[in-house]
Amino acid sequence: MPRDNKTPLIQKIARRAYDTFKNFDASAIGDNKVFLENQEELVALMTELRAADLNIEPRKSKGSLPNSDSPPVTYMHICETDAFSMGVFLLRNGASIPLHDHPGMNGMLKVLYGKVSIRCFDKLAGPSCDSVDDQGQSAPPPPPPQMPDAPLRRSVLRSTGQYCPDSGPCVLGPLRDNLHQIHALDGPAAFLDILAPPYDSEDGRDCHYYRVLQPLTEGEGEAGEGEGEGERETWLLEVPQPEDFWCGGEPYPGPKVTV
Repeated sequence: MPRDNKTPLIQKIARRAYDTFKNFDASAIGDNKVFLENQEELVALMTELRAADLNIEPRKSKGSLPNSDSPPVTYMHICETDAFSMGVFLLRNGASIPLHDHPGMNGMLKVLYGKVSIRCFDKLAGPSCDSVDDQGQSAPPPPPPQMPDAPLRRSVLRSTGQYCPDSGPCVLGPLRDNLHQIHALDGPAAFLDILAPPYDSEDGRDCHYYRVLQPLTEGEGEAGEGEGEGERETWLLEVPQPEDFWCGGEPYPGPKVTV
């Protein structure tokens, strides 16, 4: 079959994303050969993507956040179906997307320009502060006593990694690396974001924000570029959307996408 060089790469990504996630069943990921093969092809396509493919010009660094009226993060909507949503997040120098979850969802994040640090967490079963898991590992230290009725979640830091345009996508799933925090390093950054299925509060997929109660030391769980190794249990406190974080909108300048 001749290679298709006329179809924009972002259109190929959208089609493959739809094929990957249209019949997604979280309970059967490990046994679903078709899903895993499609996901592997989607990862390969996303690895090729660069800002120029979307007609996006890398932003210049103008110091950290220029003023309190400018959104720290903006979003370019590309497309959305029942199976997935796709768009581009643009982070100003020093901006962060706070720790948040993706209930029952898959996600794929591909840096287009700049560099980001991503910390991935997962919630753990069992609320006990002094329990021991089936590997014999102790739970994290008890949460602060002044928060007896706070919405606490026992959790684990899965990994920390740094991603740039030459990196493959950061992949999250319903059961692993489902919560993450993203921080722009050394200047502005942008990344393509695929969520499958999209957020939908009426279907139990609302976005929740969290704060780490036991601070993690700098570099803990961290490796170099790509996903790092190293896990540590901790406690997360569910919080409202932070006041210093909000997301503005920008028009998408790239090739038209249809699914």
